[in-house]
Amino acid sequence: MTAPDTHAARGTDETTGHEMTSADMTGAETTNADTTNADTTDVETAGADTVDNGIAADDAPGTGAAPVPRTVADADFSTLAEPFRPELLAHCYRMLGSLHDAEDLVQETYLRAWRGYDRFEGRSSVRRWLYKIATMTCLTALETRTRRPLPSGLGAPSDDHRVAVAADRRDIPWLQPAPDALFAPAPTPADTASGAADPGAIVAGRTGIRLAFIAALQHLPARQRAVLTLRDVLAFRTAETAEILGMTPAAVDSALRRARARLADAAPVEDEQAEPDEATRRRLLDAYVDAFTRADPAALVDLLRADVELEMPPTPTWFTGRDAVIGFLASRVLRPGLFRLVPTSANGQPAAAAYRRTPDGGYDAFDLQVLTLRGPRIARVTAFLDPGLVPAFGLAPTLTA
Repeated sequence: MTAPDTHAARGTDETTGHEMTSADMTGAETTNADTTNADTTDVETAGADTVDNGIAADDAPGTGAAPVPRTVADADFSTLAEPFRPELLAHCYRMLGSLHDAEDLVQETYLRAWRGYDRFEGRSSVRRWLYKIATMTCLTALETRTRRPLPSGLGAPSDDHRVAVAADRRDIPWLQPAPDALFAPAPTPADTASGAADPGAIVAGRTGIRLAFIAALQHLPARQRAVLTLRDVLAFRTAETAEILGMTPAAVDSALRRARARLADAAPVEDEQAEPDEATRRRLLDAYVDAFTRADPAALVDLLRADVELEMPPTPTWFTGRDAVIGFLASRVLRPGLFRLVPTSANGQPAAAAYRRTPDGGYDAFDLQVLTLRGPRIARVTAFLDPGLVPAFGLAPTLTA
């Protein structure tokens, strides 16, 4: 990475984000997403009335070093800061629930950090300094954004596949999935040798980006969201979190208690033992891809739990129960030769990109399906009906016949 262009940077001071564009499909009439980001009246905002950009955030106790000369800063900024990009992207994604917005705000974070690097005195770590800038950038962005829901966060499901599917809600900024590859580089031989890539570490690493967890975070006010991710996901100490957010330690503890309680109400923690091993994950994904491609509802029955759920943003209508899900797919979706699926992974979960046949015999990207597994079966299918998401997973927008 080279130093960001200072001329181009002047035009990007304001945080921006892309709204998700959904595929043309049927969808429903529900209420607009509620605004849960505002939390200015919460006690945890004490000591943090002003959200700054974190550039001059090198305020940790200590004597520090002399400010870094600009020529040195230009030379070593990339070396010091670039390794943190994947985890900062994951952090911004947790805060925003949008892959596109997260990418924009990480870029904004690096532009701000590069501009302020000559004033970085080394009294805190580069990592913590970058997290302060990224978190404050996210909090500023969230001041003008509503939460990003899934259909299950807006209304009750249907257990009858014959119901009318409501109209597409393009006005709602839906939660987006994110490819695993963006969040961390592939394990190196050294990682494997040291045990960094052992199965337990892999499962632990997935926890903070799971789709259900990201959706539950959207129910928290923005500052509570920041406190919980910094403390419980990233394991920053209370004092460090207080410094990052400009809060008192007591306010951080108060916010964390509120966030944990609210998160438990929004999405009760599932038994960690329900996470299947890698062989089971792969087997289920391969079998799902095969059954969907062959348009075989009977094969899908063997893969789905009795209480399986299906949701399809931007369509607010969603279904619960194996009979309803299979009935919907069999009557309205599955046709021999209509779809081809390509396996991938999203949010630490197995996923597949679906391509739909075109009149000329090719296949165009149609949706991105994320599978939630519980034990040896599929507990939820979240089909994001937005073909624009597929290229973000490193997949082609079209397939040849």
